[in-house]
Amino acid sequence: MSGDVDEFERYLNHLAQELGHSDRIAGLKGYCTGLVLPLSRKSVEPMAAHIDPMHASARHQALHHFVAKADWSDAALMQRVREWVVPALATYAADEAGYYWIIDDTGFPKKGKHSVGVARQYCGQLGKQDNCQVAVSLSLATQRGSLPIAYQLYLPHEWIDDPTRRQRAGIPEDQIFATKPQIALAQLHEAIASDIPPGVVLADAGYGDETAFRDGLTQMGLLYAVGIRPGTSVWGPGMAPLPPKPWSGRGKPPTLLRRAPGHEPLSVKALAMQTPQAAYRTVNWREGTNTALSSRFAAVRVRPAHRDYWSSSVRAEEWLLIEWPEGDVEPLKYFMSTAPENATLEQLVFVTKMRWRIERDYQDLKQEFGLGHYEGRGWRGFHHHASLSIAAYGFLMAQRLGTDSYGDSKKNGTKFSLPVLPPDYIPRGSPARATPCP
Repeated sequence: MSGDVDEFERYLNHLAQELGHSDRIAGLKGYCTGLVLPLSRKSVEPMAAHIDPMHASARHQALHHFVAKADWSDAALMQRVREWVVPALATYAADEAGYYWIIDDTGFPKKGKHSVGVARQYCGQLGKQDNCQVAVSLSLATQRGSLPIAYQLYLPHEWIDDPTRRQRAGIPEDQIFATKPQIALAQLHEAIASDIPPGVVLADAGYGDETAFRDGLTQMGLLYAVGIRPGTSVWGPGMAPLPPKPWSGRGKPPTLLRRAPGHEPLSVKALAMQTPQAAYRTVNWREGTNTALSSRFAAVRVRPAHRDYWSSSVRAEEWLLIEWPEGDVEPLKYFMSTAPENATLEQLVFVTKMRWRIERDYQDLKQEFGLGHYEGRGWRGFHHHASLSIAAYGFLMAQRLGTDSYGDSKKNGTKFSLPVLPPDYIPRGSPARATPCP
């Protein structure tokens, strides 16, 4: 226990070098300490009460200022976190086929309409449309561990186009509307510019189904294995669009590719249904909690077909990976991958299924480090709280990697005990605070 606390202190001193002002060090240390304590709610007030019980009110004000008002850089703090954690990831990366860059988004249910970015939109945590905030993240991962390295709130048009709401929430003036895939591409550009070890990009169909997103990855020189939807159109094995019409000798020579009746692309679902059942094989991709995780898969070489009739060049072939569990009446999932042509089915499945690491990230960040517990309404506070939650998580990840306990349960995490609260302490917002003294 003492060794963990000493190492945590060294870690916080390492992070503090990017805060800009020495008076922010206490805020960083207090906030991160609160995030690693076993509290049921990791918002500012309960953290302040437990890290400094005798001066809870003053500490609450100081922590609130640090997270909601202080002008320190989230990017600089995240860089310091990477400097601590990435060497631990690199220890295993060479033996585990390198790195993965995992794109995903996560939602936080919210009541009211004043918290920055809140709108009625799809919330993965609830599995439906509801009032929530949504943030896009990029994680650097290996088989043994992962770390979010970029994190940004998605702002719907109703926020971007409302000057009053923008001003109240402190949204930067240069913040323009960007779709989630556009935010993800910007995060990837920044990761490349920051010399972060490159990896295969993994994303679900919310990103992978967008042709511009996949094209953007290829333009950056990144390989990918991303989900797509059943209606995505492709040219089947050995097929391609027709060349431009022959030139008649008059006007400009035709340059656009063509389709014709009987020579058209088809949806990946239609192609999957046409693929012989003998092409599907059961593949195990990793050990689960109680048994090996497995399903039936087939892989075929195809060419993406989206609007290629506006193009003069044929798209390169890619892998279409189809998951069709035994007993199901139709395929469950579809993926496109720019893995090498000689990749095996087992390799394609293994890489594609590495997205499970982001699920572990969010599980720990939300349940153990209070990622969704911030109660403020502003842009700066939202991102500061997320950066600090990721910083706390980064320490746990480095400890797991250092002790080779990456696959174990939460009990292997660093433990910090709760200070005892004064007997007369009354939480902020409690009805007891409004009761007059006799």
